[in-house]
Amino acid sequence: MKGEPEVRAWCRALCLSLPGVTLDEPFGPGAEALRVHGKIFALLTWAPKVSEHPIVNLKAEPREVPLLIETHRHVHPGWHMSKKHWISVELAPDVDRALLGELVEDSYDNVVAGLPRHLRPALRSLDPAASEVELD
Repeated sequence: MKGEPEVRAWCRALCLSLPGVTLDEPFGPGAEALRVHGKIFALLTWAPKVSEHPIVNLKAEPREVPLLIETHRHVHPGWHMSKKHWISVELAPDVDRALLGELVEDSYDNVVAGLPRHLRPALRSLDPAASEVELD
């Protein structure tokens, strides 16, 4: 996307680097759903009520959601999602990319774990450098 914030592009590239991930826009332009076997694990969008920056909605362990929101200023309850299972992360220039990378990978893993066994992609060991996705 022309004029797109660099962190959003980085987050999209990280999501697309995971096995079996597809991207579509079922909610219209500007809301990109990243899926594995048809199940959304990340939703990149804009939500002015949440932040002046783009956000990514990610699936999280219900027991971890309150702590993530309490301890990280860029993490909020999931916008337009179940507040029990989803968080929204502001893609601000100063967001902790290591944390964001972990949250993306956790969301992906949570969705994959819920897939029928025969649909689960062969998971590669996630490279610790995955949070350092290079962009052109």
